Amino acid sequence: MIKCVAIDMDGTLVNSKHVVSEENAQAIKLAQSQGIEVVIATGRSYQEARYVLEDAHIRCPIICVNGAEVRSVEGNKLYSIPLQLKEIHMLTNTLNELDIYYEVYTDEGTYSRDYDKAISTIMDIFMSANPRQDYEKAIEGAKARFDKGMVKLIDSYEPLFENPAKEIYKLLAFSLDQESLAVATGRLKNIETVAVSSSGAENLEITHYNAQKGIALTNFVEQRGISLFETMAIGDNYNDVSMFKRVGRAVAMGNAPKDIHKICHTVTATNDENGVAKAILAILSENR
Repeated sequence: MIKCVAIDMDGTLVNSKHVVSEENAQAIKLAQSQGIEVVIATGRSYQEARYVLEDAHIRCPIICVNGAEVRSVEGNKLYSIPLQLKEIHMLTNTLNELDIYYEVYTDEGTYSRDYDKAISTIMDIFMSANPRQDYEKAIEGAKARFDKGMVKLIDSYEPLFENPAKEIYKLLAFSLDQESLAVATGRLKNIETVAVSSSGAENLEITHYNAQKGIALTNFVEQRGISLFETMAIGDNYNDVSMFKRVGRAVAMGNAPKDIHKICHTVTATNDENGVAKAILAILSENR
């Protein structure tokens, strides 16, 4: 019996219009009404995840920034695993040397030094999740990150890094140069205390090694007396793999890459076909 459902956001819960469909929202609420714990597990910051969920009237805990932070239903920080200053310097030295753009995710939101590259970065995530989606709609969604204050422009990242009160959760790197990305990946993976994954064709998501969705989900269910065998994870990309490898039921979205399909127990419909709702309704039927 499934007692907990962990759901990724971009390419999974959120459709190509960058909203949660009514079908997905209703399925989540139905699961909650039947005592199933629902948790969102996303690479987004809490600020970026919250506004989408509020629009859909969904209230649940959120595993944010790939597991670097966990928030309660009320939005209170339950725990966090930030990058340390020594790690940040090693990471940024590599990215700067290879001329790779990156954004900084913190406990107070996301920061960028370049508006145009920030748009390109989120477009990579959007278009990787939905290659057939309307390009203009994707641009509109990307610009909304700035319009709604979820991404802030800053001249230099150094004040963030030097502020002891600021927690740095993730560096989201982006480059169209696949060779540079490959070199960066190789170097960064040699740093034992960091984890490197991706949520798009041209990006790298870099967090502390213990800040992974699968690790955060493991802690989340243990605290609630639920086993991983009783947990289902739904996702579409490589930053979901740490969850897929741990849970009793791993569900890949229909729009996920084929190699993601191969490591999951089952494949649901795409995020434009309410794949999350279909997966939830399937386990509700089995739970009867």
